[in-house]
Amino acid sequence: MPTADRPPLPHDFLRPVPSFSLSSTDVPDGGTLAQAQVYAAGNTSPQLRWAGFPDGTRSFAVTCFDPDAPTGSGWWHWVLFDLPADLTELPAGAGSGVFPGLPEGAVHGRNDYGTKDFGGAAPPPGHGPHRYVFTVHALDTDRLGPDSDASAAVIGFHLGAHALGRATIIAEYENH
Repeated sequence: MPTADRPPLPHDFLRPVPSFSLSSTDVPDGGTLAQAQVYAAGNTSPQLRWAGFPDGTRSFAVTCFDPDAPTGSGWWHWVLFDLPADLTELPAGAGSGVFPGLPEGAVHGRNDYGTKDFGGAAPPPGHGPHRYVFTVHALDTDRLGPDSDASAAVIGFHLGAHALGRATIIAEYENH
């Protein structure tokens, strides 16, 4: 749960579910985002690999959220769902441009930039460090339900309702 020195993360108010393993060659858990994941620099979604998810997983979703954005509701950078249960890795760039490495049927929801792709870090200059929460959600359904025009909040509601497990990497970025 949030504390006075840590604003809430996107999963703090959801029903608890088991965790599983998530790693990335591009995003160091507890480290700093590379320029490749910054909006004005590379704007490239990171490589992600996951394992140890719960039995009964029928699909996955991937999200990236900045809880420190000065909006009152955070900032959704990436909302990707309807990934098949046999997929356990996304290559770098899978959320960008022509979506290389994404299976047919994968759905990109709108991020808070208003686009249906990965939008990199872009905190306001001088606002301090922001946390970027990359999460893989193991789900109990083949298809989540919303379409690509649904808001991140609606998609998040469905993710919470269908979650069997979550794996998270958190990295920071600051725009000086």
